[in-house]
Amino acid sequence: MNKYSTAVIGGGAAGICAAINQARQREKVVICEKTSQLGKKILASGDGRCNLLNEDLSEKFYNQSARELVRAIFAQFGKTLILDFFQVLGLRTFSREGRIFPLTNQAASVLKVLQMELDRLKVPILFNFNCTGISHTRNSFLINSETGQQIECRKIIITGGGKTYPAFGSDGSTLELAGKLGHTLVDPVPAVVPLLVKDNLCQVMQGQRIFANARSIIGGRYGEQAKGELLFTKYGLSGTCILDVSEEISIALNRDRQKDVFVSVDLIPFMDREELKFELERRVREKWSAEEMLTGILPNKFGVPFKSLFVGQGIEIAAKSLKDRRFKISGTRGWNEAEFTSGGINVDEINFSTLESKKQKGIYFAGEVLDVNGNRGGYNLGWAWASGLVAGLTKENS
Repeated sequence: MNKYSTAVIGGGAAGICAAINQARQREKVVICEKTSQLGKKILASGDGRCNLLNEDLSEKFYNQSARELVRAIFAQFGKTLILDFFQVLGLRTFSREGRIFPLTNQAASVLKVLQMELDRLKVPILFNFNCTGISHTRNSFLINSETGQQIECRKIIITGGGKTYPAFGSDGSTLELAGKLGHTLVDPVPAVVPLLVKDNLCQVMQGQRIFANARSIIGGRYGEQAKGELLFTKYGLSGTCILDVSEEISIALNRDRQKDVFVSVDLIPFMDREELKFELERRVREKWSAEEMLTGILPNKFGVPFKSLFVGQGIEIAAKSLKDRRFKISGTRGWNEAEFTSGGINVDEINFSTLESKKQKGIYFAGEVLDVNGNRGGYNLGWAWASGLVAGLTKENS
């Protein structure tokens, strides 16, 4: 049986950072990675570019229930210290519209400098180590793997992620481990995920992209508005403005089992309703055909499916429909298409200073396994780096 001071379960962003900080304190640490490779989700992040951080790394961009914890962790390892951490490793960065990327524009560069530091610190990595259980002896923990391999250690940092991209190892198994250790789980649901819509318009317009505004309507109450690309698909709606409003929709549908869930889309966000009405009235006076009424305002593909707006209906109704097109949401796409997990270990059961479990001394958590999720734009990786670095600060005998 192999003995270590610390075992890190999960070799993603949070796990690698935790292992590095433990090793820098001369702790004997091992990474137990479920797959055959470290950092698969790092490589896939930001479409292969890796959006490392955001310039405004504030708790306000995270779910309400986690903000106090996020603030406490960023007070220890915020944006400046995270950037310093990567600069010492040799990674140079640049910022665009508040988002921070590696100067190489390659996620592979981020993973490479992390792997080089693990090599320098001589941190062993056990690949294909699928942890099936943790037991506690008087002075240590025993970690069992699916293949019968066993590790003994005095501190465990669990960083195995949530449920997004299960092919990369985040299949919810570490959430099950936390549950067995006595932790309460906030039901995980896919977040930043395309939406399922049974609307003929999506079928007709599939593949069409426009700039739009989207807003959720749940139980008759409006959510926050998001601006960005809207993509019509054969199954419903996607694009950045949809992804940005999808979390509260996913929670309503998948966790709260609500049925009265819609998205309101402003298809013409660059014109207010009065301006749009004025332009449409001008076109009516000039006898534009119903099929051509939206020419030059929306792509030509919109002409046929929207021509009925201008046959037997007033311009007021047409303008309202274009500025507030309602889509009833029937569901979300699954874990393979969700960018993040909403839910996880209840943060009230975690020490806000150290990330140690309040249920089991010597067990720590970091990254997406906790009920912490941020907006798109580098916030979730920012949390992974910071929480991993903090979880790796405490020595096993402290």
